[in-house]
Amino acid sequence: MTNSHNAAVQSVETSFIERLVQQIGITANARYIYGEPVERDGVTVITVAKAAYGFGGGSGTKDKEGGFGAGGGVAVTPVGYIEIKDGATRFRPTRDPLVYASLIAVVAPFAAFVVWRITKAFGKAKEKK
Repeated sequence: MTNSHNAAVQSVETSFIERLVQQIGITANARYIYGEPVERDGVTVITVAKAAYGFGGGSGTKDKEGGFGAGGGVAVTPVGYIEIKDGATRFRPTRDPLVYASLIAVVAPFAAFVVWRITKAFGKAKEKK
């Protein structure tokens, strides 16, 4: 590859990555994570979420051909809300239903086994009478 070709590829890569970082920077705003405050009857509520961002990129050449790629993503998860009332501030967490679903998935087979064993034991006790 020629130096001018390498410089052109690097320029395109840099431009793309700069645009990607700029777009992620636009969404990395407290308004997107906390939301707009809502006020009603003297109580102000501000939603709270956690955000995780990631991005990466790379380039390479093979047989005199070059290429590059980049990508990024964001995950925003609600965690609760801040309640402001009569000058006092309190954080109130919200519960993630997926945590309860996984707990049920783990406990349900065990509970079914216990119920089955109890009914089997009572069945045998009735037969002896």
